[in-house]
Amino acid sequence: MRYSIVYCSRTGNTKQIAEAIYAQLPAGDVVYMGVPCEEALNADVLFVGSWTDKGTCDPSVADFLSKTEHKTVFLFGTSGFGQSKQYFEQILQRVKELLPQTTTTGQGFMCQGKMPMAVRQRYQAMLEQEPENARFKMMIENFDAALEHPNAKDLEEAAAWARSCVEQL
Repeated sequence: MRYSIVYCSRTGNTKQIAEAIYAQLPAGDVVYMGVPCEEALNADVLFVGSWTDKGTCDPSVADFLSKTEHKTVFLFGTSGFGQSKQYFEQILQRVKELLPQTTTTGQGFMCQGKMPMAVRQRYQAMLEQEPENARFKMMIENFDAALEHPNAKDLEEAAAWARSCVEQL
């Protein structure tokens, strides 16, 4: 079986997950690892990941997914918001809807990932304008919690998920 690991990682979080997946695949069977490109389609099984962009995947990943006809695709990703399996499942479902009907897919994997400091600065500025706004306070709390992710537990869970994907084949 030939594998490709395709990902878009804006801050390095999704790349860490991709590396954890790579470590679980049979040695020598990974034919491609990197950003979306045609070469990755030479594999039988594709692990495709993205950071979360407005509740779905990066546009370059969306374009790549449209080309995965008759492939087996396992989706993974990171999201600055979340800490909720239900929220992660909603994101994965939106991304799955981008796959051609002939694509086979299984359960995906997502975890929280840290965000750039500019995001916190924007949230802080919003809170300064409205100091009692509970939503803005929650956004800052979430940002601070996300700074620890992906952590060792997240990477272990990604590795276990990748092993289970291979076992399903």
